[in-house]
Amino acid sequence: MAASISMDEQREHFAYCVQLFGGTTAFSRRLGIDERAVRRFINGERPLGAGLLEDTAKALRLLIADATTAEAQITGTLTAADPS
Repeated sequence: MAASISMDEQREHFAYCVQLFGGTTAFSRRLGIDERAVRRFINGERPLGAGLLEDTAKALRLLIADATTAEAQITGTLTAADPS
């Protein structure tokens, strides 16, 4: 059974996720949401809906894929440049 978290904890986690994207501006661009709305979600002025959380999870999965691709390219470059 999944542990339930409080609304405050949920907002804190949402704010953490926003920071993983590089902040409010980057997050709002990525999800196509107004920056003011994002701040209102974080501040508790607007409730976090299931749709927003699902969209955030999807965007995080895409971010993971982008980061994995970037890491692989860097690793490939380093491996190719290694003279040993």
